Amino acid sequence: MPLKTPAGYAPLDIASIPAFLSRQPDIAARLGGQPGDWQVSEIGDGNLNLVFLVRGPAGGVCVKQALPYVRLVGESWPMPLQRAFFEHECLKEHGRHVGTLLPTVYHYEPALYAIVMELLEPHIIMRRGMIQGIVYPRFADDIARYLARSLFFTSDLALSAAAKKRRMAVFCDNTELCKITEDLIFTDPYMIHDRNRWTRPQLDGIAAAFRADTELKLAVSRLKLRFLTSAEALIHGDLHTGSIMITESDTKVIDPEFAFFGPMGFDIGAVLGNLLMNFFSQDGHASPESPRAAYQEWVLATIAEVWVKFREEFLALWRGQATGDAYPGALFADARGKTCLEEERQAYMDRLLADSLGFAAAKTIRRILGLAHNIDFEWIADPERRALCETRALFLARDMMVNTPRYPRIAAVVDAARQVRQEVTGSGGTAGWTRTTDLRSHNPTL
Repeated sequence: MPLKTPAGYAPLDIASIPAFLSRQPDIAARLGGQPGDWQVSEIGDGNLNLVFLVRGPAGGVCVKQALPYVRLVGESWPMPLQRAFFEHECLKEHGRHVGTLLPTVYHYEPALYAIVMELLEPHIIMRRGMIQGIVYPRFADDIARYLARSLFFTSDLALSAAAKKRRMAVFCDNTELCKITEDLIFTDPYMIHDRNRWTRPQLDGIAAAFRADTELKLAVSRLKLRFLTSAEALIHGDLHTGSIMITESDTKVIDPEFAFFGPMGFDIGAVLGNLLMNFFSQDGHASPESPRAAYQEWVLATIAEVWVKFREEFLALWRGQATGDAYPGALFADARGKTCLEEERQAYMDRLLADSLGFAAAKTIRRILGLAHNIDFEWIADPERRALCETRALFLARDMMVNTPRYPRIAAVVDAARQVRQEVTGSGGTAGWTRTTDLRSHNPTL
């Protein structure tokens, strides 16, 4: 069946981009010269959209356009164009709170579902930089600030109930992209599905073990229920290292087209889970000329630093800017109330860490056993090395999801990651899978 698109919509291409941009005087001035002087390249290597880089004599812009189907799969999987609207709305809403941690938006074209925004140079996709072993000294500070401010200021801790509901109404129709998450992350990897794939035959046994693991399936189903029902804040919805453009001195979060009001831990867990996957993947990229042990320690330190700094900033916002309807200050005005409220804040953050670790595990499992994988593992050419790295990540992910109380502090996660890397030495099938149930030797007091 032909794809249905609204009147006025057509996919842009290298030939049509100059005419489109020339109709926007501010953008034309930013590029400089005449449309014939502009150089256009299409660089979209993601799963969904067209992305063009346009450079003129005076400057450049990036143009992102939604396609009416999933680019990764093709026209057999239709996809709503409205995702560009939700991305633009999220960029506006989060931008009010996080400033330069998002790219500047210059123009949104509703008829074409296209966003024209800042050309990020010399930034690169963070995932690619990490595969090369590049250290990013500012990343932990920047992403912790993005998470704390974007989540706090769109939550009931900062907003009145009425204001939050008005914002929720803007995003409540982003149902089809939420459905992708619900299926690809929380359902498909735990059943036989034609969209699933993994490193074969090395991980055949582990994939079968996951499909038969009732304890694991209950744990992921609890996480899915939270994703379906916990409208805590406006979340990015797809915040992985492929959605971050970065240099050693600057960080930009991109691509929030999956945005909706959901559980805060989903965004936090996506960051932590992708860092953990990179940690395990480094053994597949290491060589005598490029040893990765020191880099792996930087990744682990960054994992801890992201959570600790996020927690500190979120709590500081709660203590100083709690203007929302949750936890009304009038109820806790006396000395005893203030003490109890601070204890509640600490307990809230502990619960949020537990949620985040569960979601980090779910994101890891889907990237190894589901549809859309990541290049941290995919670019490991030797399937045996790749499978070993993936097996270690799966071991830890299962334990974090099923045995979350073993990880009351982020240091316990870091310690367990080191332990798994040292002790899991093969990617065998179900016979070796019981190793995950014995991951108890890390210090439970951390």
